[in-house]
Amino acid sequence: MGTEHDRELEEAGAGNGSPPSTRRRPDRTGPGQVVPSADIEDEETRYLAPIGPTEPSDGRKTQSSEVHAPVVPVTAEELQRQIRELEARLKRMLAGGPSPDASGAVGGMPETERSPRLGGAPAASAGFASEPPLSEPGTARDVLSTDFYLRQWGRAGLRRRSEEVDEFGFDPKYEARYRSLFDFLHRYYFRIDIEGIERIPAEGRCLVVSNHSGGPIPYDGLMLRAAVRREHPARRELRWLADDFVYYLPFAGTIMNRLGAVRACQENAERLLAGERLIAVFPEGVKGSGKLYKDRYQLQRFGRGGFIRLCLRTRTPLVPCAIVGAEETNPLFYRVEHLTRALGIPYLPITPTFPALGPLGLVPAPTKWKIRLADPVRFDAYGPEAADDQILVRRLAERVRATIQGLIDETLATRKSIWFG
Repeated sequence: MGTEHDRELEEAGAGNGSPPSTRRRPDRTGPGQVVPSADIEDEETRYLAPIGPTEPSDGRKTQSSEVHAPVVPVTAEELQRQIRELEARLKRMLAGGPSPDASGAVGGMPETERSPRLGGAPAASAGFASEPPLSEPGTARDVLSTDFYLRQWGRAGLRRRSEEVDEFGFDPKYEARYRSLFDFLHRYYFRIDIEGIERIPAEGRCLVVSNHSGGPIPYDGLMLRAAVRREHPARRELRWLADDFVYYLPFAGTIMNRLGAVRACQENAERLLAGERLIAVFPEGVKGSGKLYKDRYQLQRFGRGGFIRLCLRTRTPLVPCAIVGAEETNPLFYRVEHLTRALGIPYLPITPTFPALGPLGLVPAPTKWKIRLADPVRFDAYGPEAADDQILVRRLAERVRATIQGLIDETLATRKSIWFG
């Protein structure tokens, strides 16, 4: 009786426009169906996913309980192959074209989902009818573009660089690539004979002061570094201070830094000596490398004695050095200085082979080199404040200059031939 009365009330409420949420719905609890709550519309229930069983049925396992296969470690060859594929894809993207994979997708996206700018959808349907299609890599436009070569060169250079370089730009990986060349020049081409190498201390800071070789390209820094590394009992690494004008030449400054040179200034020298390094300086500077052949082996003025102030402030021993044989590698007959200032170079050299033979004229002649090292000069008797005494600094600089000139004169007196020593 009460049940029929309730049913009549519900039908009457539905006919009078009562809210559907107050109606009683039939109980449907079949498998895969949802039992809506009192505040869910009938039309909304069709958007709800059916609630499945929470426990695995007979003999079936859930996805979380599946046993996964062991992860196979990636080999070095496979990792390199993946890196090469990524570099090739990045190269195509930078060149302006798509980077399709094996399935024809770009960047892992299906062809139908690509953006119009990546060449996926037709330009007319996306509103890009006036935009020209991007060229594929390797076309004439890419080859004629300067950016193409800059990108290729930059990526190749980055791949050949070391992961770590020092604060002055020295690249051990780059220097090791040319070490065999420098060893060949040292042993077979210039046949360097070094005397007094044991006077360089086995460890700690030290300053080697040498004359500067004449000619358009001074090889003395590179050869002195190679000689010390090969002949010194401790195989010490020597860093040399290069003239400023080298860094105004195209690529020369960067190459010299990566090979071990450091731009010449007091701050760089002090930082090297603070790290207990062995460094070489050429106080003659550009005047030494630009000496004419008639003035060979005549030392020029040693600047203002900056190397003496450096030794006084840092309490560094000084080893005088004389290099004989480098003045004849590219004998300088004349210098053109008027039109070269605007180019950032001190002079244009005129030698027997340059500029007549072009770049081949800069190849050095295979002269016999001799390197002589004198006893170390120590400044323990002076304090750091002595570096401000200009008279003392100039007197000590002239003493070192006279020592080096004496070594040069003695070596020249015993030399019988430019080519054989």
